[in-house]
Amino acid sequence: MGVSVVAAIIMCSVCVVFVIQYIRNHLTIRSLCRQLEEIERGSHMELGIPSRQRALLELCSKLNQLQNKEYQRQIQYEKAQRQLKQNITSLAHDIRTPLTGAAGYIQLAQECEDCTKQERYLRIASERLKELGDMLEELFLYTKLTSAQFEPNMDEIQVLPLLSDCLVALYQQFEDQKIVPQIEFESQSIRVWADEECLRRVIHNLLQNALLHGKGSIVIRQNKTSFVFENLVSETSKPDPNQIFEQFYKADSARRKGSSGLGLFIVKEIMERMNGGVKAELDGEKLRIILYFYGKQL
Repeated sequence: MGVSVVAAIIMCSVCVVFVIQYIRNHLTIRSLCRQLEEIERGSHMELGIPSRQRALLELCSKLNQLQNKEYQRQIQYEKAQRQLKQNITSLAHDIRTPLTGAAGYIQLAQECEDCTKQERYLRIASERLKELGDMLEELFLYTKLTSAQFEPNMDEIQVLPLLSDCLVALYQQFEDQKIVPQIEFESQSIRVWADEECLRRVIHNLLQNALLHGKGSIVIRQNKTSFVFENLVSETSKPDPNQIFEQFYKADSARRKGSSGLGLFIVKEIMERMNGGVKAELDGEKLRIILYFYGKQL
């Protein structure tokens, strides 16, 4: 009988311990639930429990980690939303400026009886509409590049004839600014593995960027397997080489005409899609943008 009594006491003690532990766990879980409800209502409190049980402590730690990750994602999302709104506002301004200008000059031409002035007003209006067309084309290409379905059509491309075509297309702008581009190629027959239309857009955007934001001379130099586009920049429009390829980035606070802020971002995206690379260097007043082609050189 003595052994049975001792066994019964032990069993009762064990049951009491389990009951106490169950109650503690139940209270701990209730506490966690209340804290989670507070977090659901917007609190950024950190979860805490009085329990010393390893499993519950690990659970609490994992929940805190998940909460922190979700909080960081929310911060990034809100930041991205603010940036998107700011970019949309800036783009709306960029698009409205040449459109309003063109409309104004067309109205002046309609009201003017002097044929010489009419021709001048219509020419300026045409230039404003071309600026608008270029920006819309860049926006279209931007949406195309950000699509996962975009794939460049890679082939062997001779660089110098393509560069010459781009220079000829911008001849009037070079003439207006009295700039004579300086071409320095080690090999006139150099070829790269690229998409012809994509490479044409890259070269066009780099030349356009130099014309819009640079001052003075433009040098295009081949250096073995890389190509350097170098131009001078003014003190007020010196870009940050670490940000220059970001979408909608502009070095000067005043948004320049004919620029959407997407030109160099498109250059970077295209080069990476073609398995190449691009980087920027600022040396005093000299801005260098360097294209790298990691595929086979021919």
